[in-house]
Amino acid sequence: MRTYSKKRLLSSRRKRRFTFPFRTPPLAVLAGILVILLLSLVIFPAFSGKKSTVSPESSTSPALAPLSSVSPAQSPSPSPRIPTQQWPLLLVNSEYPLSEEYELTLSPIDGGNEQFDSRAIDAMEAMLSDMRKEGLSPLVCSAYRSRELQEELFEDKVRRVMAEKNCGEKEAREEAALWVHPPGVSEHESGLAADIVSMNFQVLEEAQEDTPEQNWLFEHCAQYGFILRYPKEKEELTGIGYEPWHYRYVGEKAAKEIMEQGLCLEEYLGFPVTK
Repeated sequence: MRTYSKKRLLSSRRKRRFTFPFRTPPLAVLAGILVILLLSLVIFPAFSGKKSTVSPESSTSPALAPLSSVSPAQSPSPSPRIPTQQWPLLLVNSEYPLSEEYELTLSPIDGGNEQFDSRAIDAMEAMLSDMRKEGLSPLVCSAYRSRELQEELFEDKVRRVMAEKNCGEKEAREEAALWVHPPGVSEHESGLAADIVSMNFQVLEEAQEDTPEQNWLFEHCAQYGFILRYPKEKEELTGIGYEPWHYRYVGEKAAKEIMEQGLCLEEYLGFPVTK
């Protein structure tokens, strides 16, 4: 039996380890090399003093585009300024004609021939009733008018002006429009306006303002949602001469503000007639 010394055994073990240095499969070696290369590509730029570029889309802080690069289409164009379309405050005059498609429901005033917007008929009848309780005699001589009737009235006024002033048709139409609106621009077509006179003075003249009925209306009409539509010294704003008999429904809140401040509807809405 062969024997070995301790020293020789140790020497033999060292030689065996040295004889088989590395047994890792070739594929694993290649994978390790690829991982090292990838890590070097990521880590190296951070220590090389170079900065990586970041696209604006991925940036956390939004970049402002130059003014020249913003097209006008990107900014919303302001919508044209128009009067309110809330029915009690509907503005109808020479600059804001009533649409031919305007629809309304009418009711007879006190069961008579004159008609008014059904949404405001109760206010109208309550006002007239309270006037009668005070011993007054109001008469609604004209309320809703169709466009055809308004045209007839306007053309009749034109003919009368031509006869009275012996002037041409153009001048007569301009004069007539100060007192009778041409068709399409009359509040009477909206069903929200009414000419109210005294039963004892059924004339559409400035003297109507001196009747007890007009004095009462001027003081109390706002309580029912009505205003004197064409006040004195407001002709340049309304485009219509002073009419102490023409009342218009606008609702109680607006009526009280308008009458207390001495305004016309154009002033209240901020749309005075400019031509």
